[in-house]
Amino acid sequence: MNSDPVQDILTAGDSREPQSRSIAVPIWLIVLMVLLLYWGAVYFDQNGGWFSAKVYSPYRSLQEVESFQFRAGAGDVFELGRMVYNKPTCVACHQASGQGNPGQFPPLAASEWVNEPEPGRMIRLVLNGLQGPITVKGQSFNNSMVAWNMLSDQEIAAVITYVRQNKEWGNNAPAVTPAQVKSVREKIVKAHPAPFNPDELMKISPAE
Repeated sequence: MNSDPVQDILTAGDSREPQSRSIAVPIWLIVLMVLLLYWGAVYFDQNGGWFSAKVYSPYRSLQEVESFQFRAGAGDVFELGRMVYNKPTCVACHQASGQGNPGQFPPLAASEWVNEPEPGRMIRLVLNGLQGPITVKGQSFNNSMVAWNMLSDQEIAAVITYVRQNKEWGNNAPAVTPAQVKSVREKIVKAHPAPFNPDELMKISPAE
């Protein structure tokens, strides 16, 4: 009498344990997933992601950048300089009055550094910043000034002009042009990328 194989298994029990089989993921699928992730990140970044190349320090959003942009008809160079000065840049340390903070940040009002006939030293100060003790109007200050070289030549020329020609502060020095700023920037961009100190500046002719 022939036995039934199925019945034999059910009766005797199957002692064999199930075995899992690993299935290899095709290389092309992995590459496709990586490309899709990369494309998605780029698309997200360029369409309102967490970072915008148009936003740079000290601004926090594109709206803030746009609110401070100088537009034709908005005023002359002095007014552009006022706008730049009152951003989160100069005014935070030197105050709206130009009087600075005693013992911390020097005054710009009636400052001998500001009122030099030639602006070479002041342009260097704004472009690269300053470190080390400095004496202004007989007072000693020993704090650091950050570099503002991310500003355009036009913005730097305008803000220095605003400070140098602010008669309310007792200043009356010649205006500064973008060409002068560009000239100084080209001289120091590789030769002196670090912040200046007062001793270095005193050895440089303000006409250079």
